[in-house]
Amino acid sequence: MSIPELCIRFAVGGAVVSIFAMLGESVRPKSFAGIFGAAPSIALASFGLTVVHHGPRYGSVEARSMVLGSMAFFFYALATKWLFVRFRLSALVTTLTAMPVWFATAFLLLFLLRDMGWLQP
Repeated sequence: MSIPELCIRFAVGGAVVSIFAMLGESVRPKSFAGIFGAAPSIALASFGLTVVHHGPRYGSVEARSMVLGSMAFFFYALATKWLFVRFRLSALVTTLTAMPVWFATAFLLLFLLRDMGWLQP
């Protein structure tokens, strides 16, 4: 990755993170504002640069991957909450214990959607 490309990524990422942070500050209740954290804005900035550098076809594969990953993360979050409430484990033990749920869900979705013909690059 070249220096100019790194600078562009830094500038675009910083701008998008700032916009999402301002949006998060305006949302009530404050506990809901975490949705507008850095991760979605970094993903959008990276996606935009990916489409510019590699084209829309490559970008569509990346977008599908992000969607599958976020769906898998949802089940990871459910498993983490359940482990916290049910067993009152420490944060480290809970997150490490629930991590296979995230990976298994992501790969299961990938294989199911590929077999159904929905994932064709």
